[in-house]
Parts: sequence; structure tokens; C-alpha cells
Amino acid sequence: FRKEHAESSQLLLENSVCFTVGFMAANYAILEAAFEEKTENNRFCVVDFEIGKGKQYLHLLNALSARDQNAVVKIAAVAENGGEERVRAVGDMLSLLAEKLRIRFEFKIVATQKITELTRESLGCEVDEVLMVNFAFNLNKIPDESVSTENPRDELLRRVKRLAPRVVTIVEQEINANTAPFLARVAETLSYYSALLESIEATTAGRENNNNNLDRVRLEEGLSRKLHNSVACEGRDRVERCEVFGKWRARMSMAGFELKPLSQSMVESIKARLISANNRVNSGLTVKEENGGICFGWMGRTLTVASAWR
Repeated sequence: FRKEHAESSQLLLENSVCFTVGFMAANYAILEAAFEEKTENNRFCVVDFEIGKGKQYLHLLNALSARDQNAVVKIAAVAENGGEERVRAVGDMLSLLAEKLRIRFEFKIVATQKITELTRESLGCEVDEVLMVNFAFNLNKIPDESVSTENPRDELLRRVKRLAPRVVTIVEQEINANTAPFLARVAETLSYYSALLESIEATTAGRENNNNNLDRVRLEEGLSRKLHNSVACEGRDRVERCEVFGKWRARMSMAGFELKPLSQSMVESIKARLISANNRVNSGLTVKEENGGICFGWMGRTLTVASAWR
């Protein structure tokens, strides 16, 4: 959770196409849920527990503008102690874009809270606002039953369920780096990160200047820390405990959620967006619907999965 690792993780999210399209799928699911029921106010609030640099919401605001919907969107960003200044800068950036796009927009910073104090009021969601919750590459950092008998991960999901959100979006890496034994984690990690590095190599090819080279070094240093943590650390020392989609399905079901299948039409929309952007890595990128989620992979290996729940 040090600053240098947080920054390298952001570089990973921005430079791996399998991560950026995961954000895209979450945005589609949020917008579909926002307008599936016609209301007079058209107000919705998206709660994000790890907003990062806010790049996902740049795309969300642009997508909302393209729909020409008369809506009020609020982003409630949960900030860890000491992280308020960074989150405030993200809010300022999003507010400027919303003003340019003529979107009615509000941004709220929510101080880190105990799970037991999680309510719509504490999150700043008004009675007349439709509530959405976005978990993008966040849940894997929350300890589960293998680390703590309190099981904060499942307790958070149950608390979120009680908030009655219209949709909860999850985007996670497709790798079993949680409860798998040591040798299995070594094999899984080797396969996963080999494919991920190949996808990044294809994405960043041809961008050779000093700034990009420096970013590439920082990104690979961040990947080495993630790999080391997945393989060599046990218990609380393993801070990123990623799971495969099947296990997320089980966790969400136990918390009372039902899968809201992401459609094949959404898959086609994402593919069309990638083609229109003239993305040169399309030949290696795979996008497919499977078991209600959308899987993004490289050369046949699934790297991230996006899903929606209610």
C-alpha cells in the first residue's frame, strides 16, 4: 500500500488493455442500471471504494454525455486516512470534465469508515438517488476468512447488500492467488503474469521515449512486487488475494446477491469500441461472455472478468 506501489498499480491499469476494457464493461453496467427504470429525477450515486486516478469515470462521463440523458450523477469516493488530498484532486478533474460536457455532477469525499457504520447516509447517498457500488480491482485487497476470523471481505459485501444498491459491479483479475497451495500458486502466477506482460508489451510497443521508458520500469517493478507477494507471502503478509470468477460468484451469492448477466450485446459494443479506436492489439485480445460475466484475455488466457450484481 505504499505510494510507489499505488502509482505502479495505476500504470498497470492504464497500460494493460485487459484492465481498461474491464472498466469499460463496469461503466456499461452502471449506465444500463441507471436508466433501466424511468424516474422524474434521474439522479444516481456511484460509490467507489478505491477511485485511483479516476480514469474510469472520465470514460463514464463521456459515455453519459453521448447518451444525452438529463441526469444528475454523483460520485462518492471513499478515501483512506491521509488520502483525502489525492481524492480531492480526482474530484476536481472530474468536475471540470462534467462542466465541459454540461453534465450535472457532484463529487463527495467519504472518510474511511468502519464496516459496521456503512449506511446510505454516511456515504452521502440521498433518498431520491439510485445507488450503485463499484468494486474495481479492490475486493482482492480486503482480508477474508483465511486471514481473519472476522472476515472483513464477506462482511463488507453483506453490508453493501443491505444498502439495496441497484447494481454492484466487480472487476477482478482472473487468478487463484488466495487459498491455492504454494506450488499451485507458483504455476498459476507464472502463467498469468507471462500473458499479462505479453499483452503490455504489445500495447506499449513503439512508444519509446524517456517518460514511457521510465513508466515501463515502474510498471514492471510494481508487477514484480505483486508476483512476489502472491507467491512468497502467507497470512496477513499477502495483501492481494485474488480469486477466480467462480469464487467471486460464490461469495456474492452467500452475501445475498444475484448475478445480473452482462449481455452478448455488451460484448459486441465493447468490441466495436476497440475497433473504432483502431486498437492495434485486437488480434491478441479476446472478449467473451461466459457464465454471466465478461472475460477479457490475451492469446486465450483470461486475465480479468467484469460482472454485475443486484
